[in-house]
Amino acid sequence: MNDTYIVTTYVVIDDILKAYGYADDSRASGTAAEILTVGVVAAKYFQNHPERALGVLTRLGYVHQLSVSRFNRRLHALHDWLYGIISWVAALYTQGETFIIDSMPLPVCRRARATRCKKVRGKAFCGYCAAKKEKFFGWRLHLICTPAGVPVSFDLLPAAEQDLTPIHELTVSLPEGATVFGDTGYISDPDAAAIFAATGVRFVAIRRHNMTPNAWADDFDLRLYRKRIETVYSQLAAMGVQQLHARTNLGFDLKAFASLLALAFTNIIPD
Repeated sequence: MNDTYIVTTYVVIDDILKAYGYADDSRASGTAAEILTVGVVAAKYFQNHPERALGVLTRLGYVHQLSVSRFNRRLHALHDWLYGIISWVAALYTQGETFIIDSMPLPVCRRARATRCKKVRGKAFCGYCAAKKEKFFGWRLHLICTPAGVPVSFDLLPAAEQDLTPIHELTVSLPEGATVFGDTGYISDPDAAAIFAATGVRFVAIRRHNMTPNAWADDFDLRLYRKRIETVYSQLAAMGVQQLHARTNLGFDLKAFASLLALAFTNIIPD
Protein backbone atom coordinates (compact mmCIF):
# COMPACT_ATOMS: atom_id res chain seq x y z
CA MET A 1 0.00 0.00 0.00
CA ASN A 2 1.08 3.54 -0.75
CA ASP A 3 1.24 5.70 2.39
CA THR A 4 0.92 8.89 0.33
CA TYR A 5 -2.24 7.58 -1.32
CA ILE A 6 -3.88 6.70 1.99
CA VAL A 7 -2.98 9.96 3.74
CA THR A 8 -3.94 12.12 0.76
CA THR A 9 -7.24 10.28 0.40
CA TYR A 10 -8.07 10.93 4.05
CA VAL A 11 -7.07 14.59 3.90
CA VAL A 12 -9.10 15.29 0.74
CA ILE A 13 -12.19 13.53 2.10
CA ASP A 14 -11.87 15.26 5.47
CA ASP A 15 -11.47 18.70 3.87
CA ILE A 16 -14.52 18.20 1.64
CA LEU A 17 -16.66 17.03 4.56
CA LYS A 18 -15.63 20.04 6.64
CA ALA A 19 -16.19 22.42 3.71
CA TYR A 20 -19.78 21.20 3.43
CA GLY A 21 -20.43 21.49 7.15
CA TYR A 22 -20.28 17.86 8.21
CA ALA A 23 -19.66 17.48 11.94
CA ASP A 24 -18.72 14.18 13.57
CA ASP A 25 -20.55 13.01 16.65
CA SER A 26 -18.23 13.54 19.63
CA ARG A 27 -19.24 10.10 20.97
CA ALA A 28 -18.21 8.28 17.77
CA SER A 29 -15.07 6.18 17.63
CA GLY A 30 -13.33 7.36 14.50
CA THR A 31 -14.33 10.10 12.09
CA ALA A 32 -16.48 9.96 8.96
CA ALA A 33 -13.34 10.69 6.93
CA GLU A 34 -11.74 7.56 8.39
CA ILE A 35 -14.78 5.44 7.52
CA LEU A 36 -14.88 6.66 3.92
CA THR A 37 -11.11 6.33 3.58
CA VAL A 38 -11.37 2.67 4.55
CA GLY A 39 -13.99 2.20 1.82
CA VAL A 40 -11.78 3.82 -0.82
CA VAL A 41 -8.66 1.94 0.29
CA ALA A 42 -10.67 -1.29 0.24
CA ALA A 43 -11.51 -0.64 -3.41
CA LYS A 44 -7.96 0.35 -4.29
CA TYR A 45 -5.99 -2.40 -2.55
CA PHE A 46 -8.41 -5.10 -1.31
CA GLN A 47 -10.77 -5.67 -4.28
CA ASN A 48 -13.65 -4.06 -2.40
CA HIS A 49 -13.40 -6.08 0.80
CA PRO A 50 -13.85 -3.35 3.46
CA GLU A 51 -13.46 -5.76 6.39
CA ARG A 52 -9.92 -6.63 5.27
CA ALA A 53 -9.05 -2.99 4.73
CA LEU A 54 -10.44 -2.07 8.15
CA GLY A 55 -8.34 -4.71 9.87
CA VAL A 56 -5.12 -3.72 8.11
CA LEU A 57 -5.59 0.05 8.50
CA THR A 58 -6.47 -0.40 12.18
CA ARG A 59 -3.35 -2.45 12.87
CA LEU A 60 -1.21 0.10 11.02
CA GLY A 61 -2.68 2.94 13.08
CA TYR A 62 -4.43 4.82 10.27
CA VAL A 63 -7.91 4.53 11.81
CA HIS A 64 -9.44 4.01 15.25
CA GLN A 65 -10.47 0.57 16.51
CA LEU A 66 -13.96 -0.23 15.25
CA SER A 67 -16.02 -3.42 14.98
CA VAL A 68 -16.95 -4.63 11.49
CA SER A 69 -20.68 -4.31 12.18
CA ARG A 70 -20.35 -0.75 13.48
CA PHE A 71 -18.13 0.17 10.55
CA ASN A 72 -20.68 -1.17 8.05
CA ARG A 73 -23.54 0.72 9.70
CA ARG A 74 -21.60 3.97 9.65
CA LEU A 75 -20.46 3.47 6.06
CA HIS A 76 -24.05 2.89 4.93
CA ALA A 77 -25.14 6.03 6.77
CA LEU A 78 -22.53 7.98 4.78
CA HIS A 79 -23.82 6.79 1.38
CA ASP A 80 -25.03 10.23 0.28
CA TRP A 81 -21.83 11.90 1.44
CA LEU A 82 -19.73 9.45 -0.56
CA TYR A 83 -21.79 10.21 -3.66
CA GLY A 84 -21.41 13.93 -2.96
CA ILE A 85 -17.61 13.67 -2.66
CA ILE A 86 -17.35 11.85 -5.99
CA SER A 87 -19.58 14.48 -7.58
CA TRP A 88 -17.41 17.27 -6.11
CA VAL A 89 -14.20 15.71 -7.49
CA ALA A 90 -15.92 15.14 -10.85
CA ALA A 91 -17.04 18.78 -11.03
CA LEU A 92 -13.51 19.92 -10.24
CA TYR A 93 -12.15 18.04 -13.26
CA THR A 94 -15.03 18.82 -15.64
CA GLN A 95 -12.88 21.10 -17.72
CA GLY A 96 -10.79 20.82 -20.84
CA GLU A 97 -11.61 19.92 -24.40
CA THR A 98 -11.52 16.12 -24.50
CA PHE A 99 -13.48 13.40 -22.70
CA ILE A 100 -14.05 9.67 -23.21
CA ILE A 101 -17.24 7.65 -22.71
CA ASP A 102 -17.88 3.94 -22.39
CA SER A 103 -19.92 1.46 -20.39
CA MET A 104 -18.94 -1.51 -18.25
CA PRO A 105 -21.00 -4.46 -16.98
CA LEU A 106 -21.37 -4.75 -13.21
CA PRO A 107 -22.92 -8.19 -12.60
CA VAL A 108 -24.95 -8.77 -9.47
CA CYS A 109 -25.06 -12.54 -9.85
CA ARG A 110 -24.57 -15.27 -12.40
CA ARG A 111 -27.30 -15.47 -15.01
CA ALA A 112 -28.21 -18.98 -13.84
CA ARG A 113 -29.11 -17.55 -10.42
CA ALA A 114 -31.07 -14.57 -11.78
CA THR A 115 -34.47 -16.05 -10.83
CA ARG A 116 -33.34 -16.30 -7.18
CA CYS A 117 -31.72 -12.87 -6.98
CA LYS A 118 -33.47 -10.60 -4.46
CA LYS A 119 -31.61 -7.35 -5.18
CA VAL A 120 -32.74 -6.89 -8.79
CA ARG A 121 -35.45 -8.61 -10.79
CA GLY A 122 -36.72 -8.71 -14.35
CA LYS A 123 -35.51 -8.66 -17.93
CA ALA A 124 -34.37 -5.05 -17.57
CA PHE A 125 -31.34 -6.31 -15.65
CA CYS A 126 -30.30 -8.96 -18.19
CA GLY A 127 -27.56 -7.46 -20.35
CA TYR A 128 -24.98 -8.61 -22.85
CA CYS A 129 -21.21 -8.17 -22.56
CA ALA A 130 -19.76 -7.97 -26.08
CA ALA A 131 -16.17 -8.32 -24.85
CA LYS A 132 -16.87 -11.67 -23.16
CA LYS A 133 -19.66 -12.61 -25.59
CA GLU A 134 -21.97 -13.59 -22.77
CA LYS A 135 -25.07 -12.39 -20.98
CA PHE A 136 -24.96 -11.11 -17.42
CA PHE A 137 -27.49 -10.07 -14.79
CA GLY A 138 -27.14 -6.78 -12.95
CA TRP A 139 -26.15 -3.21 -13.74
CA ARG A 140 -24.13 -1.33 -16.32
CA LEU A 141 -21.80 1.51 -15.37
CA HIS A 142 -21.86 4.39 -17.86
CA LEU A 143 -18.80 6.58 -17.40
CA ILE A 144 -17.29 9.72 -18.88
CA CYS A 145 -13.71 10.44 -17.86
CA THR A 146 -10.84 12.74 -18.74
CA PRO A 147 -7.89 11.51 -20.83
CA ALA A 148 -6.04 11.17 -17.52
CA GLY A 149 -8.68 8.70 -16.33
CA VAL A 150 -10.54 10.89 -13.81
CA PRO A 151 -14.32 10.24 -13.76
CA VAL A 152 -16.37 13.39 -14.43
CA SER A 153 -19.85 11.93 -15.06
CA PHE A 154 -21.36 8.52 -14.36
CA ASP A 155 -24.57 6.59 -13.95
CA LEU A 156 -25.64 3.08 -12.96
CA LEU A 157 -28.50 1.72 -15.06
CA PRO A 158 -30.11 -1.69 -15.49
CA ALA A 159 -27.96 -3.86 -17.74
CA ALA A 160 -30.45 -4.08 -20.60
CA GLU A 161 -30.43 -0.31 -21.17
CA GLN A 162 -28.62 0.76 -24.34
CA ASP A 163 -25.44 2.82 -24.18
CA LEU A 164 -27.27 5.76 -25.75
CA THR A 165 -29.87 5.93 -22.95
CA PRO A 166 -28.00 8.20 -20.50
CA ILE A 167 -25.78 10.23 -22.83
CA HIS A 168 -27.84 13.43 -22.67
CA GLU A 169 -27.72 13.49 -18.87
CA LEU A 170 -24.04 12.52 -18.77
CA THR A 171 -22.91 15.27 -21.15
CA VAL A 172 -25.01 18.16 -19.83
CA SER A 173 -22.33 19.24 -17.32
CA LEU A 174 -19.43 19.19 -19.81
CA PRO A 175 -17.98 22.53 -20.96
CA GLU A 176 -19.11 24.04 -24.25
CA GLY A 177 -16.76 23.22 -27.10
CA ALA A 178 -15.62 19.92 -25.60
CA THR A 179 -15.51 16.66 -27.59
CA VAL A 180 -16.62 13.28 -26.24
CA PHE A 181 -15.22 10.17 -27.92
CA GLY A 182 -17.02 6.81 -27.81
CA ASP A 183 -17.14 3.45 -29.55
CA THR A 184 -19.68 2.08 -32.02
CA GLY A 185 -22.30 1.70 -29.31
CA TYR A 186 -22.73 5.47 -29.32
CA ILE A 187 -23.44 5.94 -33.02
CA SER A 188 -26.49 8.20 -33.33
CA ASP A 189 -26.46 11.28 -35.51
CA PRO A 190 -29.77 12.59 -34.07
CA ASP A 191 -28.49 12.30 -30.48
CA ALA A 192 -25.14 13.87 -31.41
CA ALA A 193 -26.94 16.78 -33.09
CA ALA A 194 -29.28 17.26 -30.11
CA ILE A 195 -26.38 17.25 -27.63
CA PHE A 196 -24.44 19.77 -29.71
CA ALA A 197 -27.47 22.05 -30.03
CA ALA A 198 -28.19 21.93 -26.30
CA THR A 199 -24.68 22.06 -24.83
CA GLY A 200 -22.19 22.82 -27.60
CA VAL A 201 -20.49 19.46 -26.93
CA ARG A 202 -19.37 17.37 -29.92
CA PHE A 203 -20.10 13.65 -29.70
CA VAL A 204 -17.84 11.52 -31.91
CA ALA A 205 -18.23 7.75 -32.16
CA ILE A 206 -16.23 5.11 -34.01
CA ARG A 207 -17.98 4.52 -37.33
CA ARG A 208 -18.71 1.11 -38.76
CA HIS A 209 -17.02 0.00 -41.98
CA ASN A 210 -20.16 0.50 -44.06
CA MET A 211 -20.65 4.08 -42.83
CA THR A 212 -19.16 7.40 -43.87
CA PRO A 213 -15.85 7.63 -41.99
CA ASN A 214 -15.00 10.33 -39.48
CA ALA A 215 -12.58 13.10 -40.33
CA TRP A 216 -9.00 11.90 -40.15
CA ALA A 217 -8.28 14.00 -37.04
CA ASP A 218 -11.28 12.54 -35.19
CA ASP A 219 -10.31 9.04 -36.31
CA PHE A 220 -6.78 9.55 -34.95
CA ASP A 221 -8.11 10.82 -31.60
CA LEU A 222 -10.59 7.96 -31.36
CA ARG A 223 -7.84 5.37 -31.68
CA LEU A 224 -5.70 7.23 -29.15
CA TYR A 225 -8.37 7.72 -26.48
CA ARG A 226 -9.85 4.27 -26.96
CA LYS A 227 -6.66 2.87 -25.44
CA ARG A 228 -7.07 5.23 -22.49
CA ILE A 229 -10.61 4.12 -21.66
CA GLU A 230 -9.51 0.48 -21.86
CA THR A 231 -6.83 1.28 -19.26
CA VAL A 232 -9.47 2.92 -17.04
CA TYR A 233 -11.67 -0.16 -17.16
CA SER A 234 -8.68 -2.38 -16.49
CA GLN A 235 -8.08 -0.33 -13.35
CA LEU A 236 -11.70 -0.77 -12.28
CA ALA A 237 -11.62 -4.48 -13.06
CA ALA A 238 -8.51 -4.82 -10.87
CA MET A 239 -10.57 -3.30 -8.03
CA GLY A 240 -13.06 -6.14 -8.39
CA VAL A 241 -16.03 -4.09 -9.61
CA GLN A 242 -17.19 -7.00 -11.75
CA GLN A 243 -17.32 -9.31 -8.72
CA LEU A 244 -18.92 -7.03 -6.14
CA HIS A 245 -20.56 -8.87 -3.26
CA ALA A 246 -23.26 -6.97 -1.36
CA ARG A 247 -26.44 -7.97 0.45
CA THR A 248 -28.37 -4.87 -0.60
CA ASN A 249 -28.46 -2.45 -3.51
CA LEU A 250 -27.25 0.27 -1.15
CA GLY A 251 -24.19 -1.81 -0.33
CA PHE A 252 -23.62 -2.44 -4.03
CA ASP A 253 -23.81 1.30 -4.73
CA LEU A 254 -21.36 2.05 -1.94
CA LYS A 255 -18.73 -0.28 -3.38
CA ALA A 256 -19.27 1.05 -6.91
CA PHE A 257 -18.97 4.68 -5.73
CA ALA A 258 -15.91 3.87 -3.60
CA SER A 259 -14.30 2.30 -6.68
CA LEU A 260 -14.93 5.43 -8.75
CA LEU A 261 -13.42 7.64 -6.03
CA ALA A 262 -10.46 5.25 -5.74
CA LEU A 263 -10.05 5.48 -9.53
CA ALA A 264 -10.09 9.29 -9.40
CA PHE A 265 -7.48 9.43 -6.62
CA THR A 266 -5.35 6.80 -8.38
CA ASN A 267 -5.11 8.95 -11.49
CA ILE A 268 -4.75 12.25 -9.60
CA ILE A 269 -2.30 11.37 -6.83
CA PRO A 270 1.23 10.78 -8.21
CA ASP A 271 2.92 7.49 -7.34
